[in-house]
Amino acid sequence: MNIVVQKFGGTSVRNLECQRQVMQKVLRPYREGNKVIVVLSAMSGETNRLLSMAKEWSENPDPAEADSLVSTGEQVSCALFAMLLKQQGVKCRSVLGFQAPVKTNKAYGKARIVDIDAEKLKAMLHEYDVLVVAGFQGCDEDMRITTLGRGGSDTSAVALAAAINADVCEIYTDVPGVFTTDPNMCKDARKMDMIAYDEMLEMASMGAKVLQIRSVEFAKKYNVTVHVRSTFSDEPGTIVTQEDEMMESVLVSGIAYDKDQAQITLVHVKDNPGVSAQIFSPLAEMNILVDMIVQSPSKDGLTDMTFTVPRADVDETIRILSKLQYEIGYEELTHNLNVSKISIIGVGMRNHSGVASRAFQALADENVNILMISTSEIKVTCLIDDKYTELAVRTLHKAFSLEEGKHIE
Repeated sequence: MNIVVQKFGGTSVRNLECQRQVMQKVLRPYREGNKVIVVLSAMSGETNRLLSMAKEWSENPDPAEADSLVSTGEQVSCALFAMLLKQQGVKCRSVLGFQAPVKTNKAYGKARIVDIDAEKLKAMLHEYDVLVVAGFQGCDEDMRITTLGRGGSDTSAVALAAAINADVCEIYTDVPGVFTTDPNMCKDARKMDMIAYDEMLEMASMGAKVLQIRSVEFAKKYNVTVHVRSTFSDEPGTIVTQEDEMMESVLVSGIAYDKDQAQITLVHVKDNPGVSAQIFSPLAEMNILVDMIVQSPSKDGLTDMTFTVPRADVDETIRILSKLQYEIGYEELTHNLNVSKISIIGVGMRNHSGVASRAFQALADENVNILMISTSEIKVTCLIDDKYTELAVRTLHKAFSLEEGKHIE
């Protein structure tokens, strides 16, 4: 049987009018003879409301009970939407995470999917034409409800598509697809027809909120074709798929930025073997994500170590490293919250040079100072003062002619 997976986020299901629009999207593949799995998020704002309620009842809510509470948001969406479909004569049912079942580990609030019972889902699809599945949730080995973290419904949808070998996974959102950069920041941003998994991973890691990063990891691992498109129009969106020669002919695909960053500097660290491990191992143990790292040249046996962490983790980072000052042997710890990361991303960079120099020159021409630089096969990232974020995004977007979608000559 042909199976289409569709996912709709909180803004798409926030009220009856929106759910009626969603229903029309679902009826399209259904009337074409496909079996459909619809993955729904909670109504817009509902998860935040439930989390706020948990904090009213408890200063430090038990993670397992918090998951049990917030999962009710998706349960409401699924039950109501199934009622709409049944009213149209569609043979359907709602399915919660533990009923699928979507099996996860015990990391409440940020659980990872371990397994999905594909045979049970296929058996349900033989009985029903549409399954309305609660996104964002699963269950552990003790059948306790778990949630997958923010944006987890994307991961639910792609994982389900992978498990049952669906023909396509359509991710519906309030934007018409994936853009070359944030259209709210750059009026010349252009919607892309296609983007490679690796490019989408880099853009998601930089804070692009179109797809949750773990959903892209799933899609790449299991070769799931993902179609990102708008709930509120019928135009084609952006296909996220394996890279091909056409994609590699584009030098740069997009410009991403992340303003949720902070810069930490340890001044006059002893330049001895093992010092880096003394600094970064305690941060890793507390799940603090360290990204860019720069070590200055050694002078008189001392060096400066500078790195970036998420802004939300600054206080914890300072607390950890302050306790280790004597052990590490640094003179001073400074931090800067007023920074932003700007990245140039493209699989075409693997086989072509000159991207970094063009980017650096474009920023220099606008007097944007670069504080730190890091690179990968398909990405060049610069740390800059956050007041220049919008200028930098527009400058780089223009420097690589992204509004025109140019290919390498």
